[in-house]
Amino acid sequence: MHYSAFNPKQIAIFFVICTSNYYQMKLASLLLFFSLHCFAGDRLPVPPESPIRLFFIQRSTNINVAVYDANLIGGKLNAKDPVRTYWYKFNEKPPVEELTTIQRTLAYGLYTSAITGSYNTYEGHFLAYRKRKFIVKQDANGNPIALFQINGKMQILKRVYVKVDETKFLTTVEYIELFGKDPVTGRDVYEKFKP
Repeated sequence: MHYSAFNPKQIAIFFVICTSNYYQMKLASLLLFFSLHCFAGDRLPVPPESPIRLFFIQRSTNINVAVYDANLIGGKLNAKDPVRTYWYKFNEKPPVEELTTIQRTLAYGLYTSAITGSYNTYEGHFLAYRKRKFIVKQDANGNPIALFQINGKMQILKRVYVKVDETKFLTTVEYIELFGKDPVTGRDVYEKFKP
């Protein structure tokens, strides 16, 4: 698992070097805190790659991720349930765990329906966030993809990071980061928004 751009030994050596200069040490501490805070989603572990992976959701609350894979039957998306959602828990054996009924119906579940006139293509939304719809289909090579609105365009969604605030009585979402690829150019795309 990889949590940071620097390993603990590199950080310790850096601070030993900086101890001779108090102000340099304060600046280094501030920069380290800032980098770890700003790039939180980038330092979390990711589940193993899979040819049927659509995307996954990382959260600030812990390292476990909600994984969304294409549910294929005979090389095509399953018409009854085109997306399989489950937990990937990094510190457990086996690491795969199904969502509970509450998680599936309130937080991480999806609603999907076939798009009339489009073969093997499904539209849907997250049950917890219905404002943006997504499309699940297979590209020209047969690879499953999830298209999601990122910066006003339908892009291939790869990863979501959710920053959660648990300090209040009710847990709230501070912001959501979307990471994906442009389906035409293949370039990385990114959006951060408050729901």
